[in-house]
Amino acid sequence: MFPLTEENKLVAHLLLSSGTCPRCIFRFCGVDFHAPYKLPYKELLSDLQKFLKSGKDESVLEVPNPPPKKIRLQELEDGVDNLIRNGEGNISYIEDGSIASKNSNFSVCNVCLGILQEFCEKEFIMKVCQKVEASGFEFNNLVFSVSFPPQLSVREHAAWLLVKQEMGKQSLSLGRTDIVQLKEAYKWITHPLFSEELGVPIDGKSLFEVSVVFAHPETVEDCHFLGTICPDCFKPAKNKQSVFTRMAVMKALNKITEEDFRKQFPCPPDSPKTVCTVLEIECAHGAVFVAGRYNKYSRNLPQTPWIIDGERKLESSVEELISDHLLTVFKAESFNFSSSGREDVDVRTLGNGRPFAIELVNPHRIHFTSQEIKELQQKINKSSDKIQVRDLQLVTREAIGHMKEGEEEKTKTYSALIWTNRPIQKKDTEFLNDIKDLKIDQKTPLRVLHRRPLAVRTRVIHSMEAHYLDEHHFRLYLKTQAGTYIKEFVHGDFGRTKPNIGSLMNVTADILELDVESVDVDWPPALDD
Repeated sequence: MFPLTEENKLVAHLLLSSGTCPRCIFRFCGVDFHAPYKLPYKELLSDLQKFLKSGKDESVLEVPNPPPKKIRLQELEDGVDNLIRNGEGNISYIEDGSIASKNSNFSVCNVCLGILQEFCEKEFIMKVCQKVEASGFEFNNLVFSVSFPPQLSVREHAAWLLVKQEMGKQSLSLGRTDIVQLKEAYKWITHPLFSEELGVPIDGKSLFEVSVVFAHPETVEDCHFLGTICPDCFKPAKNKQSVFTRMAVMKALNKITEEDFRKQFPCPPDSPKTVCTVLEIECAHGAVFVAGRYNKYSRNLPQTPWIIDGERKLESSVEELISDHLLTVFKAESFNFSSSGREDVDVRTLGNGRPFAIELVNPHRIHFTSQEIKELQQKINKSSDKIQVRDLQLVTREAIGHMKEGEEEKTKTYSALIWTNRPIQKKDTEFLNDIKDLKIDQKTPLRVLHRRPLAVRTRVIHSMEAHYLDEHHFRLYLKTQAGTYIKEFVHGDFGRTKPNIGSLMNVTADILELDVESVDVDWPPALDD
């Protein structure tokens, strides 16, 4: 059933005679159900012409209908060839102009610039799907996004003013919100075609995104008059090649008066000679997250790459020993490593290890069985004797919050080998065992002052247990609040940590070795070996 009624005839004829395509005419007539938009373009045009010729009021058709601009076949094919080039002549993702209409009477819509003509057809959808399938991404569903040239908003505004004026003569009104949005109509048509071609549903929450960016060089100056009339709406922004963004154009259109707009821009807008070009078709997958716990057995291995003034100090790091394997297997572009606290380069992490999480950016592979993840863990562990990984698993972005919560709230246990400058006996260390919940004030240590703000932080030493070794050495086991600087608690950091082991024992003390024995964060969940 044809979606327009007798009430729509005036608007439909007015727009068609000015060079507007049938689907845009539906939009301006407020057709907000999907089926009519999905009909083949030639069928729509034929039905629309029949509709306008029918009915009792034949006088409507006496409005002169200027002939649409004709495009010779060669010109059309040249125009669609732009699909394979961006503005600088670089090859884009569409390989040929085979989707070009072979109808030499084809007229490019003066509102949508061909978006609802050439780019809704199955041939174009197949081209995009070929790009998606060649990208190598794994996906169960997808979200499809489009970016239209900002001048489309200007042209739609001009068409709206034209229709609004004519309807006003009939005591009828047309608000801007009564017009169906171009993106909505485009999605109604293309989503079922994409879903059918790729065999997966379209899902707005999908992590896999296919985006198409359109441009129309012929009409790029349509927006420029707005910059003169509303200069405060157009301000340079980072990563934007032009100040004429869609949001800036819409802001200006909301501000400019109808009278000023009509003086500067034709209503209806002129018919273009060419359809839009496709600047790029991009596929991207949202990040996936892998978590686990790591043990570090080396006293010469930093947690993250140790680079000073552009020079690498040590050849590897915990981060790299784990992430390099994940990058390869997930076929990701990059990664971000985080952990529940960090240990110094010369500190080992023992016990159940330290929780960590790795964000894998734009992964091409996302489907793994638990057995495959277990084999990946084994591969990491066999690759180096400096680290070991356990409880490796896929997690959600939200779950990583549990790890971060533990950084300050949870406790950590350490063992430290301590040296004293003067001889001591076992009884000199025994009193430490009786100290509970000792509050200490730590001014930011000198060794981290270059990367941490200067502050005094109160921390709690929950308990200590001293094991006497000889007259200059003892081992101290500590349970502390997370975030405590253990080395500074031992030697005092020139009085910046008070009290400290040296001041408590009335000696000069220093730390020779430090091990993290446990990080008491109950995450990620332990897995069976």
